[in-house]
Amino acid sequence: MSDLFAKRAPEAPLAERMRPRTLDEVAGQQHLLGPGKPLRLAFEAGKPHSMILWGPPGVGKTTLARLMAQSFDAEFIAISAVLAGVKEIREAVARAEVVLQQSGRRTILFVDEVHRFNKSQQDAFLPFVEQGLITFIGATTENPSFEVNSALLSRAAVYVLQPLTADDLAGLVQRAIGKSLFSLDLSPEALASLVAYADGDARRLLNLVEQVATAAAQGRRNAVDEAFVKETLTQSLRRFDKGGDAFYDQISALHKSVRGSAPDAALYWMTRMLDGGADPLYVGRRLIRMAVEDIGLADPRALRVTLDACETYERLGSPEGELALAQAVLYLAVAPKSNAAYMAWNRAKDLVRNDASRPVPEHLRNAPTKLMKELGYGREYRYAHDDPGAYAAGENYLPDGMKPPGLYEPTDRGLEAKIADKLEYLRKLDREHGGDSGKS
Repeated sequence: MSDLFAKRAPEAPLAERMRPRTLDEVAGQQHLLGPGKPLRLAFEAGKPHSMILWGPPGVGKTTLARLMAQSFDAEFIAISAVLAGVKEIREAVARAEVVLQQSGRRTILFVDEVHRFNKSQQDAFLPFVEQGLITFIGATTENPSFEVNSALLSRAAVYVLQPLTADDLAGLVQRAIGKSLFSLDLSPEALASLVAYADGDARRLLNLVEQVATAAAQGRRNAVDEAFVKETLTQSLRRFDKGGDAFYDQISALHKSVRGSAPDAALYWMTRMLDGGADPLYVGRRLIRMAVEDIGLADPRALRVTLDACETYERLGSPEGELALAQAVLYLAVAPKSNAAYMAWNRAKDLVRNDASRPVPEHLRNAPTKLMKELGYGREYRYAHDDPGAYAAGENYLPDGMKPPGLYEPTDRGLEAKIADKLEYLRKLDREHGGDSGKS
């Protein structure tokens, strides 16, 4: 009789039940985990090292940290920078000391959302990392170059994790079905729809699958088509909540509204995000990205406006500082648009990546020593300020033999229209001089 009323432990979410138990079960990340790749070699070597795992949500950062502790028979301590402070750091260090004394085992300290810790909190790890008491593994969705202290960053290898591919995600669903973790007969279109909703995030995918499975069970059906998936997920994703599944959808909507010069829509989506609990400074960082990616030199003031908005929020906090972010998003939305600088940067990276390492022409080299001068360094360089209009018409600034690659192509919008006119005038001077300037 007592068994009838015995409490049953709640079943773990599907994402937890599907958490990989071995390295070979990890989906994706073959650039790090494939044969001969960095993290695979680290596991095989049996020597843990401190690292930063940088990537979007749901790509395996926590899983890799847990597997590393398991592989190296190390104590695993996990803390979240969202909830923890210096007190929790000290408690983790004390626990690591006890483990070392009692069993001789090392400790892996995993810090999720490490970018949320301030400088002093990040500095608190340094002595214990240097002593070898803990192996530090930090997980972040933000660029560690900006968000992690240089002192801590210099002591940790940085590994970049990529969003999972559609094939990776589809494989996860099939694996869950194969393990009979739920009973669904998904049509190919339904599976594709789930994968699209997940957008590279394994945890999000499995949560969505679980929602669909629950809805199917309530409807007493096993066969699931695309229409059923969309009906189920539309109801569950209608409202953004703090850390919810629709977070990145709303960021996308905000970015596209700014790019599309729709101030009302941009302000609406930003307000939705802030109302739902999004970090205002995270929103500010995304606005900075929009200023350089989608506006660029068409209105260089846009970057300064967004930087000022972030600085204002840092000084005032909520709710006063949010008005500065609102002003910035409206400015970005109505500003002239250009992605010419963004495209030029991508072309330049592709060019350098695929081209040979060309030497710097001798006339552009500095000659601080007598030997360098005798070798001809800087000999034929023309000081632009000595020429009319401070422009050395016909001078070449690219490596010898390289044709002008045409990386930067200004638009006819905003300030870039004037930039385009000036560049055309300078090219005209180059042609009249009979030179190939290598500037366009």
